Amino acid sequence: MEYKDYYKTLGVSKTATEGEIKTAYRKLARRYHPDVNKDPQAEEKFKEVNEAYQVLSDPEKRKKYDQFGSEWQRYQSSGGQPGGFDWGRWQQAPQGGQRGYRTVSQEEFNDMFGDLGGFSDFFNTLFGQGGFSAGPTYSRSSRSAPRAAQRAQPMEHEVEITLEEAYSGTSRMLQFEDGRKIEARIPPGVSTGSKVRLSGQAGGADLFLKIKVLPHDTFTRKGDDLFTTVPVDLYTAILGGEVSVETLGKPVRLTIPEGTDSGKTLRLKGLGMPNLKNPSKHGDLYARIEVHLPEHLTPAEKEKFREIRNMRHA
Repeated sequence: MEYKDYYKTLGVSKTATEGEIKTAYRKLARRYHPDVNKDPQAEEKFKEVNEAYQVLSDPEKRKKYDQFGSEWQRYQSSGGQPGGFDWGRWQQAPQGGQRGYRTVSQEEFNDMFGDLGGFSDFFNTLFGQGGFSAGPTYSRSSRSAPRAAQRAQPMEHEVEITLEEAYSGTSRMLQFEDGRKIEARIPPGVSTGSKVRLSGQAGGADLFLKIKVLPHDTFTRKGDDLFTTVPVDLYTAILGGEVSVETLGKPVRLTIPEGTDSGKTLRLKGLGMPNLKNPSKHGDLYARIEVHLPEHLTPAEKEKFREIRNMRHA
């Protein structure tokens, strides 16, 4: 079996940082991508570059590869032949049924490349058929997805949305390196931590959009309920009346009972967030009253307040 020098493949030193490895990979992957480079040898080179990156970008794989490399060099220095090397103790044990998730950044997500093909016997010996985990394969190719990619772990990709989008539902257009586009629908009622499943979009495995709902200037969310502060003038608080309240739909009129204290909370039923499992059902909106005192009173107005005070204390 042929030993693969992954550092040489990427053109980096054995002390290369994670950033240097990523930069080298992107440069070479773009150069040899089969959709860009029509040289018959480009696709094979592209596969070699990808395989090297799968190993050197993963701390655990890189550690094992470096340990193997040191032993391989000692074996060669002693005059050993490839056929006599003990590959058995380095061989990756078959993977069990466990499946995890790998989270990718926006930058890495956008830099995923096309049809990667299979991995070498060297890679499969050290890391197993399930060793592929660095990203989905996106390709125009009509060929069947490679077995390694079909066994790829599900992936997560964080998507930020506004509270308004979480209320109404929204979508995100995802464009793949090969030019293919898909529209990912995000249902109403999602919250931070919700996951939207895109079946088969991670190299044969599922891609999950992990939702992050951005903070809102007006509303605070707890489950399906919303909380807001409503300013009320002193006169309305004392005598009662109506005020306009903003919601995530259209504004509504809220009745303020006479004698309402600042800090009192009134419930507007059904004006909260839609329930993710049953969008026709909504939480409630809780309006905390904040009484605002009049400013810049005239002498005559102040005198009226004194009269009221004196009446209360008579």
